[in-house]
Amino acid sequence: MSTPSQNGQSACGMVGGCVHQLRLFFIALQFFTRLPIPRWVGYEPMWLQHASRYYPLVGMVVAAVTGGVYFVSALVLPAAVAAVLSTIAGVYLTGAFHEDGFADVCDGFGGGYTRERILEIMKDSRVGAYGAIGIGLLLLLKCAALAHLPIPAAVAALLIAHPLSRMFSAALIWQLDYAKDEGKAKPLAQSMSGTEFLIAVLTACLALVVVGFAGWLSWWAILAGVAAGCASTAWLARFFVQRIGGFTGDCLGAVQQVAEVMIYLGVLATMRGMVS
Repeated sequence: MSTPSQNGQSACGMVGGCVHQLRLFFIALQFFTRLPIPRWVGYEPMWLQHASRYYPLVGMVVAAVTGGVYFVSALVLPAAVAAVLSTIAGVYLTGAFHEDGFADVCDGFGGGYTRERILEIMKDSRVGAYGAIGIGLLLLLKCAALAHLPIPAAVAALLIAHPLSRMFSAALIWQLDYAKDEGKAKPLAQSMSGTEFLIAVLTACLALVVVGFAGWLSWWAILAGVAAGCASTAWLARFFVQRIGGFTGDCLGAVQQVAEVMIYLGVLATMRGMVS
């Protein structure tokens, strides 16, 4: 039979564990967005290594902002304008963190023929022709896909695409090797256990369940979006392993961006008869 002292220690341990998980979420939020976090959170390098479990939860925050901007804008403006404004809100909120990674991947793999040259190009802060063209076309495709969805479906697609695409990105951390000795994603890449990835999966699935049971998207549309995002992630992961032996922080950003767009396209493909 446990004593009051043991019960108190157990309760304190549970509270401390919850506080630590909240701290990890705030660390992830600070790393992936411009949003300020409470001063009591503090910072330790080890925390960042384990914060990737809340990468999809950060995506839910981004989804809430971009979805809100799209919904409000679409009430008074054309859908195409709402899509652009929503995309701008997401880029500003994240500091173009993932878009920058996608552009670097376009430059690196477009202009490099060896592993060393690809990594060297991606490390360069300058954006080349491949990167500029690639990110321009990606953003255009993203806005076009959202603009051609009915307003409720577009908002719902945003709500599932942001956390889900970040879960796909986290899958690379979980399964692949980091391809270089240093870089902006190295703290995240050092360790991600199966339990940590499971937390990321459950977080992303929460968004899917809410959207599905609320009836904002059909389950068929959700399944199509998940399948499209999964397929693009699997292809990119295989491509990265073949070319550089693993992933970098830029590769994570590229996976997030491509998976996000593919989710929109998967949802859109199920609604051809509903959209003009």
